[in-house]
Amino acid sequence: MSKFLKGLMATALLVSPLMLAPAQAEKLGLGRPATPDEVKAWDIDVRPDGKGLPVGSGSVLDGEELFIENCAACHGDFGEGVDRWPVLSGGHGSLKDARPVKTIGSYWPYASTVFDYINRAMPFGAAQTLEPDQVYAITAYLLNMNDVVDEDFVLSNENFNEVTLENEENFFMDDRANGELKEFSATPCMSNCKASVKITKRAAILDVTPEETAAAKAAEEAKKAEEAEEAAKEMKVASAEAPTEEMKAEEQPAASEASALDPELVKDGEKVFKKCKACHQVGEGAQNKVGPVLNGVVGREIAALDDFKYSKAFKAKQEEGGFVWDEANLTGYLTKPKKFIPKNKMAFAGLKKDKDIKAVIEYLKSFQE
Repeated sequence: MSKFLKGLMATALLVSPLMLAPAQAEKLGLGRPATPDEVKAWDIDVRPDGKGLPVGSGSVLDGEELFIENCAACHGDFGEGVDRWPVLSGGHGSLKDARPVKTIGSYWPYASTVFDYINRAMPFGAAQTLEPDQVYAITAYLLNMNDVVDEDFVLSNENFNEVTLENEENFFMDDRANGELKEFSATPCMSNCKASVKITKRAAILDVTPEETAAAKAAEEAKKAEEAEEAAKEMKVASAEAPTEEMKAEEQPAASEASALDPELVKDGEKVFKKCKACHQVGEGAQNKVGPVLNGVVGREIAALDDFKYSKAFKAKQEEGGFVWDEANLTGYLTKPKKFIPKNKMAFAGLKKDKDIKAVIEYLKSFQE
């Protein structure tokens, strides 16, 4: 017998007897019934009605610190997800899209789903190391990031059932104990089952398209864009030979606007904007993420995009009227977001250096709509 097998057998002898429910132990003739204390240690699940919740409480603000310390490495500071780790916030109204974003705010059914998963399985690699108050706090922070509760909210076992998530009504209790789908119970068809075959899903939507295919498509699109740009240049050169007064008038403001930007400051601002890219996009093809698209934000009224769900704090500012994202307001907000507009949902603490603030504003100016 090999040393490996001998060692394995010796280890097995040191393992405590298999713990089974009394009926299983008797039927199988293995192990022993689990003791009440052992059952209690495993019985930690939390149901949608709050049954199983431990006594405790935690605030959104405490949860922010705990989340950054224990969860942000995988899920990002704002729940936006890092690499292939799950996105936890945003995605409102996307469930009918070709690429739905399933998050706590857009898809999950109950607050208990959030609490229970964190309590039993998180942090990754250190499951069940968090105290109840810490789990309440992280859950409260995630609810706030998804616009479910305000920044000053404190979640506890006493108010837990008052929290309702956006997609709860679209879930229903599993009824397979009383009935089964006919597709599962009917005699399966084994030949000539369909008159024709129709494609219902494509690999690009299922996110299983090989990287080579995606790269080829990107190269093709880039080539088309380059050809279009060359054609536009040729047209511009041709028209420049005999420009009309009307064309001169149209080109003058654009030239004036371009010359007003400081190229070096824009370049510096692009580097600073890397701190913002986790939540915001700019440029052609930019889309709303955890935060809104920032094309044309300089000089725009607050909460002006119809296709983004702003925080209650931003909506209140909009209703007051007169708030525009000019350089002064952008400077104040980027310095200390939470102080400048209390209870807004941006978790970023702010930029510390004045030169960084000036640079990123100049960079945003280069993306006017």
